[in-house]
Amino acid sequence: MAVTIGEVAKAAGVSVSTVSRALNTPDLVNAVTRQRVKDAADRLGYAPNPAARSLREGRTESLGLLIPDITNPFFPPIFKAMQERAKRQGYTLLVADSDEREADELETIAAVSKKVDGLVLWASMLPEERLAELAARMPVVLVNRHVPGVVEVHVSLTDGIAQAAEHLKAYGHQQCVFVDGNGNRPDQSRSKSIREAFDAHGLGLIEIGPYEPRFETGVHAAPLVLAHGATAVLAHNDLVAMGVLHQLAALGASVPADVSVVGIDDTLLASVSTPSLTTIRIAPDEVATKAIDLLIGLAHGRQPAQPVTEVGSRLIPRGTTGPASRATFARRDDA
Repeated sequence: MAVTIGEVAKAAGVSVSTVSRALNTPDLVNAVTRQRVKDAADRLGYAPNPAARSLREGRTESLGLLIPDITNPFFPPIFKAMQERAKRQGYTLLVADSDEREADELETIAAVSKKVDGLVLWASMLPEERLAELAARMPVVLVNRHVPGVVEVHVSLTDGIAQAAEHLKAYGHQQCVFVDGNGNRPDQSRSKSIREAFDAHGLGLIEIGPYEPRFETGVHAAPLVLAHGATAVLAHNDLVAMGVLHQLAALGASVPADVSVVGIDDTLLASVSTPSLTTIRIAPDEVATKAIDLLIGLAHGRQPAQPVTEVGSRLIPRGTTGPASRATFARRDDA
């Protein structure tokens, strides 16, 4: 028979309510009493009943994560890291995919919001006013989407992009292409950061897009890169970069001898591609920890000191970048 909370209280010499506070809100119990309760619970083999506890407190002990595209290899490590972080704190994580569509995101939020204690929304497509309304009704943490007054984890690409620009400049590149995969998203900060960084390093930048952040976008963009005579490409993410690499090879262009390619995210694809992909790394564990901790804090009524928490980035140089070709691929092909 399972050990009851009353038996733990008797063994620890305290009231049932004190045991409940010691196990569920330990900050409200002094350290000596808290340890006595823990020792008694461990000795008796007491295991709290999460279902009963959540029913009493009106909580589900579940959190929701809504991502734009589960087929993007960037997101499975994010989900796994968030799931592990949530599990350590007694929560189950439910994940859903909006397929980059605002209507699907709205529908999913409506279906999931009653089943979870809070939501992490990654690069939400929704208008600011809808997100503000949602955050007023339930705990919400945004990732890579800024709405005044709503808690946010911002993945800053500033350092990584500056390092990429410096890296390409050092290799002698002068004309670069940015393949914009931001689609019709409200947040255009990535494009702005890239323009500013490349301008600061005296690099010419041609922007192609915006398109959807998919492999097919890179395939479409590759011949445009060659047509512009660019010697370097910065892709919206690794998935787009892989499409560029694939199509450049099909067109007979060599990477990095003819064109250097840089991705963003540092997914598994980056390290296993041939050649391995130079990319800007975003640490999934750091994003996961900050987002989940903030969300659980909100679920327990704790507001963060600052509404925006930042996660940085850095360049990981690999095999797809090298010295700029003295003549463009198109010119050599015509010779």
